[in-house]
Amino acid sequence: MKIFYKKEIEEALDIQTVLNRIEEGFIIYSKKEAVIPPVASLYFDAPPGDCHIKYGYSKKGKYYIIKIASGFPDNPKMGLPVGNGLMLLFDKATGRPVALLLDERYLTDLRTAAAGSIAAKYLAPKNIKSIGIVGTGIQATFQLQLLQYATPCRKVIVWGRNREKAELFSKKPELSEFDIEVVDDLEQLTSQCNLIVTTTNSSKALLLSDKIQPGTHITAVGTDDESKQELDPYIFGKADRIIVDSHSQCSLFGDTSYALKAGIITEDQIYELGEVILDPSLRRTSENQITIADLTGVAIQDLQIAVAAYEALLENGF
Repeated sequence: MKIFYKKEIEEALDIQTVLNRIEEGFIIYSKKEAVIPPVASLYFDAPPGDCHIKYGYSKKGKYYIIKIASGFPDNPKMGLPVGNGLMLLFDKATGRPVALLLDERYLTDLRTAAAGSIAAKYLAPKNIKSIGIVGTGIQATFQLQLLQYATPCRKVIVWGRNREKAELFSKKPELSEFDIEVVDDLEQLTSQCNLIVTTTNSSKALLLSDKIQPGTHITAVGTDDESKQELDPYIFGKADRIIVDSHSQCSLFGDTSYALKAGIITEDQIYELGEVILDPSLRRTSENQITIADLTGVAIQDLQIAVAAYEALLENGF
């Protein structure tokens, strides 16, 4: 078994390759050509934290994946990142461990941002006035960086619960090509942005139904378990397209699940991102439509990016 570290993985991986592989993964998943069991989760109280274990394989692929990713929100007080994790890649024919990717959650963050970029590619309006970023953490940075591949828009409005952190976010060197404005009120963001990405670990709705403008696309990536929520369920009642990464997963948790449980929408109104990629009729058909992509994270993404990383590392002589 080969062991690879975060720096090596960052050097070897090409972003366009990641986007292509993740898009392919959504198609594989929606065509039911993958075996993806339910997510396993651990929760901690003192200090607060969570750990998600995702695993699965493609029926036509050579490998299976076991991914462990954690989030401990108090870590920055000790000078540690909130997230961490690793990926284990196994030979599907023999069960032999092939690679240990000690990526420190880099691959999880990257594949999540790739999914956001793909959702915007197929669902966002053609003419984006401004990109709205809700949240100021590492995923907010990744999402904005990869949106460069989906839209030429470089005007950004960011909102965070902490103004100081939002100001620091706006000055990040890796986001220097964006024109970023910090706002204190979410209504300032929703009134000006027709592409909005939510990236928080909020436990209550942040975006409210009556504040969303016609023609807005929303990608929600923060609600990855039952304790989290970013969108007012009534936004789903206004939406013309409701897209999820996993139909079964998003009926259990994610923002879509709140709208389903409240009876605001029904299962037959929801489509998977893989279906949207395959069928143009499921995409946005008007600049005035409201569209939502609820992305809770699926193990097929972990498999696809782990294989892409492993192959790139070998090709680059690591």
